[in-house]
Amino acid sequence: MPEKNYLPPAIFLMGPTASGKSHIALEIAEQFPVEIVSVDSAQVYRFMDIGTAKPDRATLGRAPHHLIDLIDPTEHYSAARFRSDALNVMHGITGRGRIPLLVGGTMLYFQALLNGLSVLPEADEALRAVIEDEARISGWPAMHAKLNELDSESAMRIKPTDSQRIQRALEVCMLTRRPMSEILKAPKKTVLPYRTIMLALQPSDRSQLHHRIATRFENMLHQGFVDEVLTIRKQFDVSPELPSMRCVGYRQAWLYLDRQINFKELNDMGIAATRQLAKRQLTWLRSIIRTHEVAEFDCLAGDLFCQVYKFINTYDFNKN
Repeated sequence: MPEKNYLPPAIFLMGPTASGKSHIALEIAEQFPVEIVSVDSAQVYRFMDIGTAKPDRATLGRAPHHLIDLIDPTEHYSAARFRSDALNVMHGITGRGRIPLLVGGTMLYFQALLNGLSVLPEADEALRAVIEDEARISGWPAMHAKLNELDSESAMRIKPTDSQRIQRALEVCMLTRRPMSEILKAPKKTVLPYRTIMLALQPSDRSQLHHRIATRFENMLHQGFVDEVLTIRKQFDVSPELPSMRCVGYRQAWLYLDRQINFKELNDMGIAATRQLAKRQLTWLRSIIRTHEVAEFDCLAGDLFCQVYKFINTYDFNKN
């Protein structure tokens, strides 16, 4: 294995939603020989544009993005697939003599790249159908109780209403005859073959980030977000249990379209859910900062890009 200083470079730009990552990424792309790789578990879905703040056509014209619009809303995507896809894309970028710039807020995906993943079995559609059938009869809280018997540790960290994670944990237990929590503790042997330059955007004032989140969600509603979800429901055989429709905002829009909440509740619940997402992202980000060398920047700073530019410019990208 080559020494770290002689590995090809890769820039990681991490931060919570509404921290300005996309804008900074475009600025970086105009100053350095990079190609942007999306690290966003929602932007992988085609037709989910407004609600995921996906880059528009003009932005893509300025700087093409990798790993967006990969699958339909009826399909599933995973951290393992992301790691494989990202490494393939990064290899192509470095082969063109350019630098991968990985940008996003899905910290699990960053963790997957940095630390690898535990070896879990592939999804078994037949078994998932059996679990779903049982859940339709007895309910997900009862399935959670069943999980508690098989894997109490996983049950403790999964909410009784989180059908997606309950299903996966039960599936792993049944396929491997071992608790998923036990498998996840097994040591992972992996090395990321890149010299990572890691940047974290964090708010010095959480209330200002919350204001940005509220403004952005309200703008999404004005841009036609509800119509986007309605179009997806008409075009695809989707349900509220699918990962795509469990994305922040989409879950609330689904309730609105089903007339379970009114427009004001949609707005308020969407903003609240996005704030919770940002809180989880910041928690994940702190765990990455504790275990890796990461440069931290205040995402609210007026001269944010100036600071980022100076930091990146200190690196010698010709070392390889």
